[in-house]
Formats: sequence, C-alpha cells, structure tokens
Amino acid sequence: MAGAAWAQALNQNPALKLSTVEEAITLMDFEEAARRVLPPAHWGYMASGVDDDATLRANREGFTHFKLRPRRLVDVSKVDLKTEVFGTVWDSPIFLCPIGGQKMFHPEGEVAVAKAAGAKNVVQVLSTATSTPVEEVAMARGTPPWYQLYMPSQWDGNERLVRRVEALGCPVLVWTVDLLGGRNLETAERFRRADTRDCTACHASARGGRAIDALPMMSGITGGMNPPAASWAYLERLRKLTRMKLVLKGIETREDARLAREHGVDGVVVSNHGGRATETGRATIDALGEVVDGVGGQIPVFVDSGFRRGTDIFKALALGAKAVGIGRPYVWALSAFGQKGVERVIDIARAELQLTMRQCGTPTIKDITRGSVI
Repeated sequence: MAGAAWAQALNQNPALKLSTVEEAITLMDFEEAARRVLPPAHWGYMASGVDDDATLRANREGFTHFKLRPRRLVDVSKVDLKTEVFGTVWDSPIFLCPIGGQKMFHPEGEVAVAKAAGAKNVVQVLSTATSTPVEEVAMARGTPPWYQLYMPSQWDGNERLVRRVEALGCPVLVWTVDLLGGRNLETAERFRRADTRDCTACHASARGGRAIDALPMMSGITGGMNPPAASWAYLERLRKLTRMKLVLKGIETREDARLAREHGVDGVVVSNHGGRATETGRATIDALGEVVDGVGGQIPVFVDSGFRRGTDIFKALALGAKAVGIGRPYVWALSAFGQKGVERVIDIARAELQLTMRQCGTPTIKDITRGSVI
C-alpha cells in the first residue's frame, strides 16, 4: 500500500511551494507561486486559452509526439549554446516572448523583465500592449528590445508607432497577425467574474480594461488596433515603411510561410499566441516542420507557445527553429519574485538545454538536426 501511494505521489509530480527563488527546480515550480500572489482576474488573463482551452493543452501535449535520438561517445565536455540571429551572436537560442500589461503581474512590470534580460543577455520582445513605454524598457535593458507590433487600425497611427520604435533603435519589428479575426477568452472571463475587487481603482472600467489609446505605446493613436481587413498588401506596405528587420508572428502553415517569404519578410514565428488566438487544437511544435519546409531555408523560423523544458527547446531546434520563445514561465516568476525570478527562469531553461545537448551528443547548436528527433 505504501509503495502504491509513493508511486501515485510521483506521478502527480507536484510543484514546489517556493519561498525563495533559489528553491525553484523547474519552470513549472513558478506556476503555483504566481497563482498564490495574483488576484483572480490577473491570473485568469495570463493563464487562459480560448474557447475550451484545447490549444493551450495541445501545446504541451505536442512535445510528446517527438522523441529524442541520443548519440553516444561524443565529446561533450564543452557545450556551446551560442547561435547567430540577424548578424548578432546570442548566448543561447532563447528569447522572452511579448506579453502585454506586465504591471498587472508585478509593480515593475516590463522594467523588471528588461533588467533580467540585460543581466542574462537575452532578447526581450516588447508588446504593443506594454504597460511601460519602450523608451523606459530600452533604458532598463541597456539596449532597445525587439518590438512586437499590434497594427493600429488607421495607417497614420501605424506610421507614427513604427517611426517611434525605429528612431529609438529597435532592430526588429515583429508583426503579430493571429488576432486579426478576434478571439474568445472564455476562461479569462470566468476568472474575471470571480474577482470581487473594485477594478476601477486601477483601471478605466469595472472590467479591468483600459482604452486602447490609454496604453503607453498607443497614446494619441485612435481607432483601435488589429484591423480585420489586413492582408498581404498591408505587409508590403509595412515592408516599405521601415528599415527594421520584419518578422511575421502567428504563422502555422506551409502556405503562409511561403507567402511570407515571397513578400519579403526577414523571419517568421510559428505561434498560436500560447493557445490564446484560434482554437486549432494543434501544437506549434506540430506545425513547426511544415513552416520550416515552407520558407525553404531562406529565412529564419522562430517558435513559441508551450515551452517548459530544455528538451522542448531541443526538439524545436532539431525541427529547424532558429530560436525559441519563453512566455508564461517568466511571467509566473515575475509575479512571485520580480527580476530575480525572470533571471532564474532563463538560468533553468539554459541549463536544461545544455544538459539535453550533452545527453544527445550535440555539443553545438549546429549539431542539432532533424536526425536528433523522431
């Protein structure tokens, strides 16, 4: 009986109840820590998917569809995680995904994340829905971040926003295209209704929302954002507007990957918005291979959504990803521990990836190929 109980406890794999950031063993340990400190509406906004949350779950389940093929008797005494992206050498193929409104998770919000990104030398992608202006984030980071674009509905607003981040020196513009048709944040709404606080103490409405033009990056820009009429013609216009590298985020099919390449983008991100866009029921790791094939090796492919382990990152690299974005885990850690929590997430992800590379006989990133997984 005792043996059965012990086996059941092992299968449950409980996360640690953290009292200090150093106690964290895995990225998942930060999830419960965040839930303990966040009010229901804020937790629900970050934790939910859309509709029945099927795509949210699929992002995690998808990694079980790929198995590692370890190679033995390879000298892995020295493992190098460095990779080159758009002419810049990164310490590891890991970046921090754009997530809006980070002050709802911690008083320092995006500034704390920027300081962590600077300390660990990782790329931070800043959301248009940031609660901190890009100028302050760049100062905290030490260099301008990549900038994620939610396109204003009116083109003059788009020009104003793009020129602002380009003048600051943001090197890459990441246009997110997976919310142009809208979405149904059902779970988030349920958590919001369970929140008994008076949200008008902090927000413009009882729903906890803010007017679009009240966002720091949208000041003076009217008409909303994410125009449903956006098409490949909009991409061509955007391409002509800026000298920044242009990356398209939210690509999930071979056909769109090919069109993105043909329309002159510099890269694509395979993303379903962490399960928060369309209820496809399909993981990004499952879509990654066809997108890589669609661009034909001519532009880099990035990927996010559901990454929690070094083995997850390794599998994506094996399938052809140039780099992998971490999202919710760093926000969990930010919520509970601020800057130090974000730094710990980066450290754990890098350590797990390095360990996986050793175990699989791939001492450098270029040694990881499709032959590394099945």
